Amino acid sequence: MARYRIHHSSRYRYDAPASDSAMLLCLEPGTDGGQRLLDFALTTRPAARLSRTRDAFGNARHLLTLHRSHRALAITARASVAIDPPAALPQALAGDAWDALRTATSPFADWDFIRPSALIAPPAPLLAAFAARHGIAPGACPLAGLRQLNDALYRGLRYAPGSTSAASPVDRVLESGSGVCQDYAHAMIAIARSWGIPARYVSGYLHLAGLAREQAAANASHAWVECRLPTLGWVGFDPTNGSLADERHIRIAHGRDYGDVSPTRGVRQGGGEERLQVEVEVRPA
Repeated sequence: MARYRIHHSSRYRYDAPASDSAMLLCLEPGTDGGQRLLDFALTTRPAARLSRTRDAFGNARHLLTLHRSHRALAITARASVAIDPPAALPQALAGDAWDALRTATSPFADWDFIRPSALIAPPAPLLAAFAARHGIAPGACPLAGLRQLNDALYRGLRYAPGSTSAASPVDRVLESGSGVCQDYAHAMIAIARSWGIPARYVSGYLHLAGLAREQAAANASHAWVECRLPTLGWVGFDPTNGSLADERHIRIAHGRDYGDVSPTRGVRQGGGEERLQVEVEVRPA
């Protein structure tokens, strides 16, 4: 079992006084599967009202409201989690796995994770061209196909911080061949869904262990993919690092794409231009 302490700080600064800020925060790690949330604290400066709720996917959310004038807003989340190593996966699934997937996803099961979404709706020609260029195909076994896809994205894309934005659709990374963790995740979800495999976006953190393939940023959030497979349930894949999700991956939330689980988003009155500084620290406890 692995234990971690997480410190996540978001600091907004505004060119002019702002007021009546309302933000939706997605910063509380979940208790799900092998992960247990041990403690969590959320604070703001200046002090704001925080209301905890859950979204349609079952993720913990906090609604922040601040009705006083302010030129800056700091949001700090601190958490401790314990994570068990996942069970080893088989090399292949039963021969009827593709039939089981088609039955499980018809007509409404996993609807949100099998259909295109706001950031995962690439043109079919781009998707087909990328898959053909990198030898990506579903194959005879869904699990084996996803393993190959995970590795092909790791090898076929270039990790390039700053090359995309939070709102970049998946076709941009397919065209440019570069991006960051959310782009790798979006590309894998797009291809998995095109095969008929339910796939969802997972937000969280990665504890960097100095492994040869690691290329995620040490001071930032992370993203990976979960696919639902017959007999196995949701299985995590990290195409940014060409690995399976394991006890290094600290889960916050899941959704259709990044737009469902962005750490902070909201509206305000005034403020002019804003600057955001994010700092993340993950350390063993």
